[in-house]
Amino acid sequence: MDSVPTAPERQHIGVTTVLAALVLLAFVAFAIWVHHGAARVEEIAEPERALAAVVGRTLDLDEGVDRAPAWERAVYTALLGGRADDLAQAIRWYQELAAFSLDPGVDLHLAILEGEAGRLDRIRRRVDEWDRRDGDFPAMAGWIAAAYLGTRPDVYRAPELDAELSAALPPGWFRDRLALGLAVRAGDDGLAGAARAALAERGGRLLWRLRAFAVAQALVVVLGAVAVVGLARRRGDRARPGSAVFPPPWSGREGVVVLVRGGALGAALMTAFFLAPTGGGALRLASALASNLAFLPVLLMARRRLLRPAGLGLRVGFGLVPQRRDLGTLAAVLLAVLALGQAGQWGLDAVARALDLSSHWTEWFEPDLAWGSRAVAAVTLVDVVVVTPIFEELLFRGLLFGTLRRGLGAPGAAVASAAIFAVAHGYGVLGFTSVFWSALLWAWAYEKTGSLWPCIASHAADNLAASLSVLLVLRG
Repeated sequence: MDSVPTAPERQHIGVTTVLAALVLLAFVAFAIWVHHGAARVEEIAEPERALAAVVGRTLDLDEGVDRAPAWERAVYTALLGGRADDLAQAIRWYQELAAFSLDPGVDLHLAILEGEAGRLDRIRRRVDEWDRRDGDFPAMAGWIAAAYLGTRPDVYRAPELDAELSAALPPGWFRDRLALGLAVRAGDDGLAGAARAALAERGGRLLWRLRAFAVAQALVVVLGAVAVVGLARRRGDRARPGSAVFPPPWSGREGVVVLVRGGALGAALMTAFFLAPTGGGALRLASALASNLAFLPVLLMARRRLLRPAGLGLRVGFGLVPQRRDLGTLAAVLLAVLALGQAGQWGLDAVARALDLSSHWTEWFEPDLAWGSRAVAAVTLVDVVVVTPIFEELLFRGLLFGTLRRGLGAPGAAVASAAIFAVAHGYGVLGFTSVFWSALLWAWAYEKTGSLWPCIASHAADNLAASLSVLLVLRG
């Protein structure tokens, strides 16, 4: 569908827009300061508990994978990396946390990881240091030396040792691995068997969850490949199923004005939500849900200043009123985007492992999903999977991509809008690249279909997959 004529452009920006731009720049600077002005672990409540859950459950999963058939282990290693990769990454994360936290448990966890990774020189230096310290450290030194260096067999005092370990370490991978090392050195078959059984039980349960997740991903890729072939055969049909027009029915200048002014109002609301007290889980969750209101000023302003002059509303202007005959095409585009997104993610993960890059655990950890109540987890899922994709796609694809489309054309607008979208998430290099790739695909889908529905649906599917990875690994 061709674009409708635009209204005559105003030839000046205006003082209000300049002031709004300054507010928006100040908000961006504030966000960068908040995100990068302190260690990432300071952004997480109870980072010691959170990292123990992330690392412990990841290594529990490795225990399960180690017991899988050889061909299955090879597949998971190729796609996800192996146990050695996870240990090395966990050690880096714990070294970062140890520089921030004074909790002796962090040092003990780090020592167990180093022992499991075979870094015995570091273990020896750590044991020597702990022997000269007060508090819990001499006992910890004895456990680590006995489990990984075999130099203190007298530290083993069953059954007192089991009680001591239970007091020092919560149930999970760290306690079972340390107990297993001590029991093997002391020849205690009972304690060794109990530790192996606990590791196998948790690992086996997580392995089945991983299998179900992997099958679902593979099915999406297969269906998406079929959809890509079908769409390629229909490439001669230029009709878009959606009602959105390109270039959009507003000028580039007017679009920028709306984005800047509406963005400034949204930034003010976001700052208010950030500064509001969020001590309790329910209050924190309510604040997260309410923060979506920050999108409303720019959307309402776009409806009044960009779409209404062309006789359009938000639904028609962004192709949100699909016809029944177009549902098959929209579903095919959705599957194609999901398949290309997953294939691209596998490729990015392979490159990242080759370059020894990884996402920081704080970028994807969500405490409400990891250990919140069922009600809190359900509301969080609704926010992440339903509310956020709708608002973000209206803003970044509908308005930002559409406005940039006027001056940069489809390829340039897709790249620029995807880069802004990725930067707004505040991730590191790997996270930025992953979000950028997804945003490129969503911009392509919007351009080809004239509808935001494939973008919203694929965005929701990506967020659901990320949330499920937290739920399936860290919960239960």
